[in-house]
Amino acid sequence: MSAVLEVDGLSAGYGTGRVLFGVGLHIEAGEAATLLGRNGMGKTTTVRCIAGLLRPVEGTIRLAGEPVGQRGADWIGRAGLGLVPEGRRIFPNLTMRENLVAFAANRRAAADPWTLERVLDLFPPLAPRLGNLGSQLSGGEQQMLAIGRALLTNPVLLILDEATEGLAPLPREAIWRALQRLRATGLAVLAIDKHVDRLAAIAARHTILDRGRVAWTGSSAELTADRSLWERYLGL
Repeated sequence: MSAVLEVDGLSAGYGTGRVLFGVGLHIEAGEAATLLGRNGMGKTTTVRCIAGLLRPVEGTIRLAGEPVGQRGADWIGRAGLGLVPEGRRIFPNLTMRENLVAFAANRRAAADPWTLERVLDLFPPLAPRLGNLGSQLSGGEQQMLAIGRALLTNPVLLILDEATEGLAPLPREAIWRALQRLRATGLAVLAIDKHVDRLAAIAARHTILDRGRVAWTGSSAELTADRSLWERYLGL
């Protein structure tokens, strides 16, 4: 397998304050991985650097072999990054359909691209709501919409930052089922979420951040077996 994401020696921060210190993260093609840690440990800052929303101070980031550490968010999105940001950030004054198709593209000429029909098959509750404005959707519907919108860019890597946060049980389960199906398609995924037990059943590899540094990395079997990691670094 070839690496879809290679992050090496990543350091970054805001103003004069440093948040990340030499972070490394590698995801292979077709691999599902996670970035774990308590709040404030640097997970979202790492994602912001990968997505071009924050310029690194040091280190390298490669997406599908292309250096992207100093590129802008638009360029990185066109290069194949699909981001589902924390807070969803859908357009409230556009309909669901308009939100979904606004950035749809198949730039890498995928043989079986994501289409509106495929997204509705992944998230059936969206179908009867296509004409509703974003502001008229429930939190769960908005989250499904945000994931569907990212998929319609036909990314090489999908990043989900707290995709189940604040959701009621039924839509949360719908998100977990969708992630299982996405895993089966071979799409590379990086997920950040507090539900470590669910992530361990989906992802193959896990990286824990603690105070802006990589504290541990390993497999689902290793993570599940060592509950001290959960207590030490995840507060669970």
